[in-house]
Amino acid sequence: MIYGSIVRREYIDKGWSGDKKYRAETKDGRKYLLRIARPDRENRFRESFFRMQAFCKTGASMCLPIELGRCSEGVYAIMSWIEGYDAEEYIPALPEARQYFYGVKAGEILKKLHSLPAPASAPDWETRFNQKIDRKLNMYASCPLKYENGQAFIEFIKENRHLLKNRPQCMQHGDYHIGNMMVDTDGNLVVIDFDRDDCGDPWEEFNRIVWCAQKSPAFASGMTDAYFDFSVPMDFWRLLALYISSNSLSSLPWAIPFGEREISVMQNQAKEILSWYDGMKCAVPSWYQPHREK
Repeated sequence: MIYGSIVRREYIDKGWSGDKKYRAETKDGRKYLLRIARPDRENRFRESFFRMQAFCKTGASMCLPIELGRCSEGVYAIMSWIEGYDAEEYIPALPEARQYFYGVKAGEILKKLHSLPAPASAPDWETRFNQKIDRKLNMYASCPLKYENGQAFIEFIKENRHLLKNRPQCMQHGDYHIGNMMVDTDGNLVVIDFDRDDCGDPWEEFNRIVWCAQKSPAFASGMTDAYFDFSVPMDFWRLLALYISSNSLSSLPWAIPFGEREISVMQNQAKEILSWYDGMKCAVPSWYQPHREK
């Protein structure tokens, strides 16, 4: 067992999951990512580990699940250690063509992840997501704070909910954006942090592309282009705008318990999103610039 041979571990203070993460080193000098969850998270933690194993079989470039077990702190998982750089810091500093190149890689990886089918027992997507939309509309209506022109999100949602009908489903990473990626020392893009994996409409997985576009429009454009083999359908853009509108409404009430800093982040993000979509009057965001030189 690898866990028993760990002689040194360094705490990693990143992420929102509540799990403890460490850079662990064994007696023979090998490095791993050690993740520890509370005992009450064991079932979900184990499910995520086993789904990571299934994602690995798609050939996607990702952090590899190696060992799973119980420890005095709860339940642990040992994964491959990625030596390299945080993509959200490394990629935006590159020339635009190279940013687009890495976006293409992200789109190719996502397409592989989405080749994993959703369980046959997965609930109907239209019903499930409409319930989610209703919850988020209620959250926003009850929120003491409001976005400037937040009504534009609400109107867009009302006008486009019908697009959810008959959407296919697959397994999802659950939090797919540049902040959950690394560039290793060989220059390869590697996806990490699968702890929010889920199943759903494959196009809904793009709802976090907001974070990518804020960091690097070229990266976000390359990711979209590659996923659709460089021919992005208009139906995708309208559905993406629906998913982003829904997310934006719940982001503000979500931020309130975390204080002014997070509230400001979400208010500024909503303002930027409304700018991209011209007050939700345009389905294609202004950050999208297709077919850049790779």
